[in-house]
This record gives sequence, structure tokens and C-alpha cells, in this order.
Amino acid sequence: MPDLLIELFSEEIPARMQKRAADDLKKLVTDGLVEAGLTYAGAAAFSTPRRLTLSLDGLSAESKATREERKGPKVGAPDKAVEGFLRGAGVAREDLEVRDDKKGQVYFAIIEKPGRMAADIIAEVLENAIRNFPWPKSMRWGAGALKWVRPLHSIICILSDEGGAQVVPMDIDGITSGDITRGHRFLAPDSFNVTGFDDYEAKLKRANVILRADERAETIWHEATNQAFALGLEVVEDRGLLAEVAGLVEWPVVLLGKIDDDFLGLPPEVLQTSMKEHQKFFSVRNPKSNRIERFVTVANMETADNGATILAGNQKVLSARLADAKFFWENDLRVAKAGMEPWLDSLSNVTFHNKLGSQKERIERIAALAREIAPSVGADPDLAEQAARVAKADLSSEMVFEFPELQGLMGRYYATEAGLDASVAAACQEHYSPLGPSDDVPTAPVSVAVALADKIDTLTGFWAIDEKPTGSKDPFALRRAALGVIRLIWQNELSIELLTLFTHKISLDDISRSASEALSNALELSDFLKNKGFDADSDNIVAKHFKDWILLSGEEASESAWENVATSVDLLSFFHDRLKVFLKDKGIRHDIIDACIAMPGNDDLTLLVKRAEALATTLATDDGENLIQGFKRANNILTQAEEKDGVEYSYGADIKFAEDDAEKALFSALDAADAKIAPAMKNEDFSTAMTAMAALRGPIDAFFTDVQVNADSEILRRNRLNLLSRIRNICLTVADLNKIEG
Repeated sequence: MPDLLIELFSEEIPARMQKRAADDLKKLVTDGLVEAGLTYAGAAAFSTPRRLTLSLDGLSAESKATREERKGPKVGAPDKAVEGFLRGAGVAREDLEVRDDKKGQVYFAIIEKPGRMAADIIAEVLENAIRNFPWPKSMRWGAGALKWVRPLHSIICILSDEGGAQVVPMDIDGITSGDITRGHRFLAPDSFNVTGFDDYEAKLKRANVILRADERAETIWHEATNQAFALGLEVVEDRGLLAEVAGLVEWPVVLLGKIDDDFLGLPPEVLQTSMKEHQKFFSVRNPKSNRIERFVTVANMETADNGATILAGNQKVLSARLADAKFFWENDLRVAKAGMEPWLDSLSNVTFHNKLGSQKERIERIAALAREIAPSVGADPDLAEQAARVAKADLSSEMVFEFPELQGLMGRYYATEAGLDASVAAACQEHYSPLGPSDDVPTAPVSVAVALADKIDTLTGFWAIDEKPTGSKDPFALRRAALGVIRLIWQNELSIELLTLFTHKISLDDISRSASEALSNALELSDFLKNKGFDADSDNIVAKHFKDWILLSGEEASESAWENVATSVDLLSFFHDRLKVFLKDKGIRHDIIDACIAMPGNDDLTLLVKRAEALATTLATDDGENLIQGFKRANNILTQAEEKDGVEYSYGADIKFAEDDAEKALFSALDAADAKIAPAMKNEDFSTAMTAMAALRGPIDAFFTDVQVNADSEILRRNRLNLLSRIRNICLTVADLNKIEG
């Protein structure tokens, strides 16, 4: 079975596109070959700045002949239906066969495809792949119609086996396939022939080209760390930069340069960012002082002076870049030491969103919310408010304007230079976190308060203007913001009533009413909703409780207040959806989470997670799993009896009517469970409550085994139904077990 080697040789391919392009080439070719009836044992794709390479091992020499019978329309069907079938099958009408079927005679097409040689299939598949290659950007050149990321110069396409190598003939806009390639552009520009992949890779290396990107990266890292270690320094690890630089060179030559002393006083992150973004340099740090003192650049050339000229040129360009950074830093320090007021004032001219005002207006909202949240997270309200007011000041700084990725970090430096409290400076950097599921979560109280205020203001604001995520679209990263709030609350074990907070926040931001009226209505309504133990999964929950509130308060509520509550409950439901995803990754089933969300206090996420974890632990035991079956049996019997009798059996069972030992034992077990569960739930000790509930499994099983609920005596029947009501009520105080599946 032959092996296949393909190389597409072009001008330099952007580094960011190479890995994806190699994978695309592999997929397009292998999928096409398999669809055409060829098989292969293994495939590998490679990339360098000037070439995409694909190697296939054990390719079949030809495709097998196939015969397919395809059933068509009935005889006598409309001509258009028959013609469509003929086009799909690729046969003529006279080639159709008429056969008897259950519902009459139908047409059958016999489609026979002869086997084809691998070379013919490869030429067809590769041309299709090249002409339809999914480059993010491509170009035309010369007079041809072919589009490629950069001008395509040559194509290697050879099949090789024990008998030798054979070029697969093909021509794409004047570019003919062959077995010739070139090495390094400057060090080995001459062309040479290859006979197969092993020969190809070996000759490339002799021609100063390392084919494998991971090998180039390993060479760069090994040489850079060795050179730094020799001077007692260390290279700052950056895997993304390493992969990018490995895509810029075919023959990496590592050079270690020195940063001028004038720039060593810059923050190390500024040096690192400037060198990475502008020059693709690695930073080299002194582990004793933590200063960035040197840099590593990777050339694509070996020179007679061992890179001295290259290094001198790079150092000259770097000095110019760092001079700009130093200028920005010194200007920013003057503003920071003066109190940062010019930066804060300028944010009034920066629009956050056309419906949500400027960045300065947003900062005012975040500062007020941070002060309100501060006691719940153990932060000083004054410090939390101060931190919120200056946390985004660095957005107006020259350094962040040049390097947006340094926002927050520069804020910390500037707040420190301004003489602000260390917790305020830390919050400037940390309030953006967590940005993703693996990002660190702030734990300092002031940072937590500002981070929560920032994210909650974003969420309540966009919910208030009805800009919510839809499907896969989330342009304002609201799902990420909600997950950030969840992680901040969960990992810091905070107890925050989100519904009250949302309603209060949205009401205060409602400019159609005074703040005092908004606050009064919002707090009264949200407290009422919480005390009612609303079910956020119910479609009519907002309408139901809002009407109740109007009746209880004895006054007409404004349309605005109605909308605020509806918005708050909808936002809380969004949080619950995000929490399901978060807990699912931690192994907690969605039905368990639903059973806990249905309980009162479901806007306290810490409480909700604790309840879900305790219920999951309980249901993982035999007693817990079997208790669910007992509960559902009791609930089903009780529900059917209540529907039949038209009454509610919830008035208390009396042990004096118990006749069977199992019945008496269940009374005792329920009394014991109730005595443990009630105080445990009050103390939020869900583990104890769940354990006590699971202990009911045995008495409930024995009751259903030994006792007939629907007894002939109406007194006994009512008493036993009321006993089932006790089972239901006790279990439902822990979680809504109706939502547990199975």
C-alpha cells in the first residue's frame, strides 16, 4: 500500500493561521479520499512559514467497485418526480428497472461505479481542497483565478512504495505538481527532489528547515532558557508567544539581548507587554529583583557575526518602543499622584452603552452598589466605594490606551502611586476577575465588593433595557458576568439575597420615578416575594405575587414597579440556568438543582449550592435513592385521593387510630425526623436534615408493605392519608423531591 506526500509551498503564511491551515488540509484531503472509497492507516499534517505538508501512510492503491440499488418513485408518478430521481441517481430513464412492491410497481436504479486508481482520486480531491481552502483571508495574484493566503509557488504530490515514487499529475492555474521543493529562503535556497516523507523531512533539515512546529518551539525554549540560565536569569514563560514565534521561523536562531538601563524602572508587565506585542520578544527576568532585564529574540538566519548585527538592530528598535512606554508611564504618574480626577472626568465622554449612559455614570452606580454590598462581604463601605470610583480610572491613561490588555493592572500601580489604601489598589486590578471558568477569584473583601458591583451593574443594566443573550449570541458577555458572580459568591461563601439586590438596583436606576419611591416599593415587594417562597420556574410567578402584594399593601403599584420585579425575577432565573451549568461540571445532576431551586431562599446561591450538595450526597446512598421511591408513592396515592375526594389531607394524623405496628413505627419515625429536620433547616445544616430524611426510608417501606392505606374504615383511611401528608410535608421542607427524576 503506497504512502502519500503533499506539500503546498508558498510565500510566508501568517503564524496565527498555520496550525488551523494544517488541520484543514488534513481534514479536506482525508475526508475526500475516504468519501471516494480510499482508506489509509495514518495521517499527519505539518506547517512552517512557507509550506503546508500532509503525509498519509498505508493508502489503498485503488477504490473498490460498488453496486447500489436505489428505490425510486412509483410507476406512473409525475415526470418531474421521475426526472429528479434520475438526476440524483445519475442514470438515464432507459436504465431504470420496474419491480413489484407492496403498493404497486416502482422504479429501481442500479448504480454501478467502477474502481478508480488512487492517483486519479488524489488529483481530484487535492485540487478541490486547494480551490476551496477555508483561509480566513486570501488573495489573487498574477492573471490566474486561484486564491491562496499568499502566492502559491509549487505543489508536491507523490505516491511512494517499495517500487519507487510516482508524481500524481495535476495542474492548478499553471502550477503543476512535482517532487521538487526548496529549503530555507536564504541559507539553502536551491531546489531538490524528494521521494517520500522520511526523505523529505531529512532533506529539509539539511536545508535548514525544521518541519515540525513543536520541534521548532522546543528548540527555541531550550536554547533561550539555557542562555538565560548561564547569566543567572530566567525566561518568562509564554506558551502563546512561543507558538507564534515558532510559526515565524523555519530555522530558529535564539539571541539574547540587553535592555537599556533607562527602562529598567518601568513596571515589568509594561516591559513584557511592549516587547511581546511590538517585537515578539520573550522577557528575561532576574529572579532576585523580579525585574525584566533582558530579552530573547528569535532570528531566522545564521550570520557570520553570530547574530550581533541582528541583535543590534533589534535593540535599537526596542529602545524606541520602550522610550514611548516610558513617556506614557511618566505622564500617567503625574496624573495619578494628583488624584486621577482628570481621568475620571474624561470618562464622562466615554459611552458605555447608548441606553446605559457614560462610563462615569456607570462608575457612580457601581460605587453606590459596592457600598451597599460591602457589609455582606466583610468590606469597609468607605473603602469599597472609593475603590469602585477609581477602579476604572486607568481606562483614560496613556498606557492603557496603548496597551488595553494592561487595564486593571496599571490601575493598581496608579492607585498605589496616588497613596491610596492597599486594598483599594488591589481592587483596581482584581475587580475584573474572574474573567473565565479557570480564572482566579478575588478573596480580598474590597475587591470582592467591587467585582460583584461591577458585574451586577452590567447584568441589571442590560436586563433593564432588554438586551439579553439569545441562543449562541452574547455580545456583552453576560453569561460570563453571571458565572463570575456565581464563582465570587460560592468560593467566598457569601450570603447575599440576589432578588432583593436586583430589584433594589433596577428600581434605583429607573429614572421615571424618584429614588425614594423606587426603593420603598422595591424592598417591600422583594421581601414579600421572598417570604412567599416563590417558585422561579413557574411562568405566572411574577404576576401571582405582584397581585398579592397589591392586595396586601392596599395601594396601586406603578407599572414601573411591576416591570422592575418581572425583570429581577427573570434575571434570577438566568442565574439559576448558569448555576445549573456550573454545578453540572461539579457532578451535580440538573434535577437535584431544580429540586433545590424550587425551595424558598433560592436567591442565596451559597445556601442553594449547599442544599444541592447535601441532597446529591444523600441521593447517592441506597437509603436516599429508595426514599425517593417511597416519597413518590406516598405523594401519588395522596394526590389521587385528594382529587377523588375533593379535599386536602393535611390536618394531622392521630396515632390513636394506628392499628398496625408498622403504622405506629412510622408515626414515631416522622416525629423523630421532624425534631431533627426543623432545627437543622433553621440553622442551614442541610447535611443533618438530609440524613434525618433518608432515615425515613425503612419505616416508609415497612408501612407500604404491611399497611393498606385505602382501608374499609373511612376513619382509618383518612388517618393514613393524613399520615402520608406528613411524609410529603417533611420531605418537601428539605427539597422539592417531585423534581427528582426516576
